[in-house]
Amino acid sequence: MNYRRFGRTGWNVSEVGYGMWGLAGWTGSDDAESMASLRRSIELGCNFFDTAWAYGDGKSEEILGKIVREFKGNASVGGPDKHLYVATKIPPKNRRWPSRRDFTLDDCYPPDYIEEYIEKSLKNLGLDTIDLIQLHTWEDRWLNDDRLPRAIEKMKQSGKVRAFGPSINRWEPSNGIRAVLEGHAEAVQVIYNIFDQNPEDALFPICRMKQAAVIARVPFDEGTLTGTVTLDSKWPAGDWRNTYFVPENLKSSVEHAGALRPLVPPGSTMAEMALRFILNNTDVSTIIPGMRKLKNVEANVAAGKAGRLPAELHGKLRGHRWDRNPTTWSQ
Repeated sequence: MNYRRFGRTGWNVSEVGYGMWGLAGWTGSDDAESMASLRRSIELGCNFFDTAWAYGDGKSEEILGKIVREFKGNASVGGPDKHLYVATKIPPKNRRWPSRRDFTLDDCYPPDYIEEYIEKSLKNLGLDTIDLIQLHTWEDRWLNDDRLPRAIEKMKQSGKVRAFGPSINRWEPSNGIRAVLEGHAEAVQVIYNIFDQNPEDALFPICRMKQAAVIARVPFDEGTLTGTVTLDSKWPAGDWRNTYFVPENLKSSVEHAGALRPLVPPGSTMAEMALRFILNNTDVSTIIPGMRKLKNVEANVAAGKAGRLPAELHGKLRGHRWDRNPTTWSQ
């Protein structure tokens, strides 16, 4: 495993982290399989884990807390820092994803509510401190309300939280720049992949300037960039992907993925190519692919070890940028 500096925190985090939504928020999750996958990721050097209260109403946090406590004090894990980094997210009070411009701080994150959910997450995790707390939706203009900057500072001074950052709404990377510029955010979590390259335009340069860490989420575009989604793909009732891969999005996604197939190097996979594309960007601190199965853990870690993509291939992939706007189904 390779490690990267997590912005101005100075943490050394695994460049391939672990996204934990699938462990409790998607159908087909198996707790025993999830624990085995987490253990294997740690054995392979993974030390950054991203979860959220909303992933199973605290269930994913409980799974993560259990594995972190299991490995606590084990000098053979944690990478150069010998620490397993825990990142989680507070859900919006109105339970609306994505945020909308007319949502207020009181609608989503009033200060007493923030404190309440820090305590809930600490209880679920069974820990005294959360390394990174994030707000699961974000509006930069909420910073106009002085209560939010004060709440961010208070959480860090309490000793219960080491760092703060927003989880930026889908396809809105500019709606997070102010949090970085004003120094409130030690990190930002943003969608960044072969299709979604727009964080490079303004967000990444500002993160670089302010030494804010970048967590790249949705590296496979919810599955499209694994090359396994087809026009006939179906998911069980209640699975979130049914609301994302609505007919208009499914058709376009399959077409865009199909255009990438001729570029996959011999002996590689589209998923490996997708991860390596992201790792070519040194502004990224860590990627958090979902890894519910052992085979996914091993494949994703192997992609990191394979190193950066050749410049020629990376240049061709840049031509597959797909700029999209938020919609009713893009939560």
